[in-house]
Amino acid sequence: MKTDSRLEKVFASGNLAVTSEAGPPRGADPEKVKEKAKHLDGYVDGVNITDNQTAMVRMSSMAASVIVKQMGMDPILQMVARDRNRLAIQADILGAYSLGINTMLCLSGDHPKFGDHPTASGVYDIDSVQMVQCVRKMRDEGKFQGGADITKPPKMFIGAAANPFADPFELRVLRLAKKARAGADFVQTQCIFNLDKFEEYMKMVCDMGLDEQIHVMAGITPMKSAGMAKYMKNKVPGMDVPDEVIKRIEGVPKADQAKEGVTMAVEFIERLKECKGVHGFHIMAIEWEEQVPEIVERAGLYPRPEL
Repeated sequence: MKTDSRLEKVFASGNLAVTSEAGPPRGADPEKVKEKAKHLDGYVDGVNITDNQTAMVRMSSMAASVIVKQMGMDPILQMVARDRNRLAIQADILGAYSLGINTMLCLSGDHPKFGDHPTASGVYDIDSVQMVQCVRKMRDEGKFQGGADITKPPKMFIGAAANPFADPFELRVLRLAKKARAGADFVQTQCIFNLDKFEEYMKMVCDMGLDEQIHVMAGITPMKSAGMAKYMKNKVPGMDVPDEVIKRIEGVPKADQAKEGVTMAVEFIERLKECKGVHGFHIMAIEWEEQVPEIVERAGLYPRPEL
């Protein structure tokens, strides 16, 4: 056991892990963070706290993570390379760990041009793989990137993201292998709607033995409507939404489309439970946190294990 992370303990116990996320507000009200997080309490092993997601200014992921920690829950601090150089990254990791945050997700971050400050300078001093290496070196070797010793190393459980659907498909597993070699303990994937393709990806993961090196958490997003499904298919880069998914949601009355989206999410989890190498699920109910408990319960992932 490298850390005190609940997520690591769940993986070590052999149970399927469950995480979800809560995006911080575009304001300074801590109650907004608490409102989202309380829906997830008791249903997940970790709550991702996003970091200026979609390059839009929000309350800092560090502050929101502390609020969630104070609620007795387990935050997963997301950190993007877009907004920090290696000095700030290492400083924030030390600060987060000093406040009891022991699990993090290393990301490159969406380019500023996609957000509400399109002329902002992206830092990208290091990328997400190099960030993983940096955190692992701090944790396992007690060293800063510059080579100096750390007096109290931050024992972080290290996560990364993976998109099994981006082109070229054949290189996706090699990208995962690179993150595993860099020191990532787990990855959370992009939203999965094309289950056949994801299962093909996981077969390649297992054929390379990566399922023994890194914990893969399958990304699950419940669709609220056919309109949302079409938007994700046509407007979100790297997303693979098969036509049959859209047709299924379109096939029910508008008033029932959200319910159908939840049912599909539950069915996806049930199927992927049987997929070798899947060690858990990351449920991304976008601005729909109140729906997570039903999904977790119906998918047979509740109650969460006592550790």
